[in-house]
Amino acid sequence: MVTQPEAYTVVKGEGLPIVIAHGMGVDHRSLMMLDDAFPAGTQRIYMDLPGYGRTPALSGIGGLPELAEWFMHTVNELVGDHQRFALLGNSMGGALVRDTLSREPKRVAGLALIAPVVDPVMSHRRLAEHVIADANPQLTQSLPQDKVIDFITMGVNQSFDAWRRYQRYILPGTKLCDREANARLSKRYWLDGDPEQRMGTYTGPTLIVTGQQDQIVGNEDQKALLPHYPNAVYKIIDPSGHNIHIDQPDAVKSLLANWASQLV
Repeated sequence: MVTQPEAYTVVKGEGLPIVIAHGMGVDHRSLMMLDDAFPAGTQRIYMDLPGYGRTPALSGIGGLPELAEWFMHTVNELVGDHQRFALLGNSMGGALVRDTLSREPKRVAGLALIAPVVDPVMSHRRLAEHVIADANPQLTQSLPQDKVIDFITMGVNQSFDAWRRYQRYILPGTKLCDREANARLSKRYWLDGDPEQRMGTYTGPTLIVTGQQDQIVGNEDQKALLPHYPNAVYKIIDPSGHNIHIDQPDAVKSLLANWASQLV
């Protein structure tokens, strides 16, 4: 079992723990813009996954199976063995939290997925067409190309407000990404077993948010999960790309607030 490294975390609030997992290439800050959506009585645990932010990379081969094992172990360390908790995952973090849920479904008070990876194998995914909602050449042509490319390819909102959100919450984490660890992870990017097949069904409060124009994970694979989550709220936000919470923060916050209200 992979038990190291120790996770760097930022904790907000007190109450039922909600463990929050980000996607590839960023760190915990990518989701902290959503924090005011959560009600009193919840404790939000934002962690840097290994190789991102301030958490050192996994030793050894460091693939997704090893990351999933580390994540489950770390959740237990953070919340305590046998304690109940909720899970929120974005992109790759969505795959990690589904894996943890499938191992400990009775302990999980709720599950929220924002643009989650369902099938880690890119070629297997049913993707959406990435279409810019409102092009903003005045902005994009004035920014350094190394910063603009990811902003454009992940999102569809090119407003100045969206750029400011991206600049504040996404860019800092990309600068701390361990590129070698990220490359190792990319080469071994699959889970040991299908979480939903292992689990069967989960009846707790569930939220699945996808983007209409998400060309990274799409929105069809997520809809196919619904038979396993009979009480799920499934929402496609239009227009939005893979960075849904950057493109449409108010819509995502509203959905999260409704979901989190069922936990306390």
